Amino acid sequence: MTIREFIDTMSKQEKVQEEKPKNKKAPKASKKAVEKELQEALQQEKDKFLRLFAEFENYKKRTTKERIELYGTANQELMTVLLPILDDFDRGLLEIEKSADKPVLEGMTLIYNKLNNILEQKGLKKMEIKQGADFDVDFHEAITQIPAPSKKLKGKIIDVVEKGYKLNEKVIRYAKVVIGQ
Repeated sequence: MTIREFIDTMSKQEKVQEEKPKNKKAPKASKKAVEKELQEALQQEKDKFLRLFAEFENYKKRTTKERIELYGTANQELMTVLLPILDDFDRGLLEIEKSADKPVLEGMTLIYNKLNNILEQKGLKKMEIKQGADFDVDFHEAITQIPAPSKKLKGKIIDVVEKGYKLNEKVIRYAKVVIGQ
């Protein structure tokens, strides 16, 4: 081997050694970039998962709430149909009280009470409205206004024409009232 060949070989080795650290740094930099990309992708997937999970939880809560409301008002149509019958019972009992037939009054009262108890067990409640109470549009429907007999009854309920009813705290029939003007 000549000196020239020796120098060329040495310079080639130095070039290779100089290139090796550059090559080593390049893969480390690309590894960090790949790792950073993977971390970002993982974070995005976690975010998507959490959003999807939260959406599903909200769906479950909403459907549970709707189901409970449905069960609470499932009898609403039937109850609404029965309300005129209760009104007729009330009017009938008032007329029977005027007559002297006590056994008929007792029998009708027993039937009326039994029907009322069954309907109350199913969630039907009468709205108790007294003369002189404040008029509330959430529960009352004014069918007419008459001159108030006294100043205290202005804007107040004078008479209840038709009783109001609630089914599990939801108004299914507003009380029809007469208010003082």
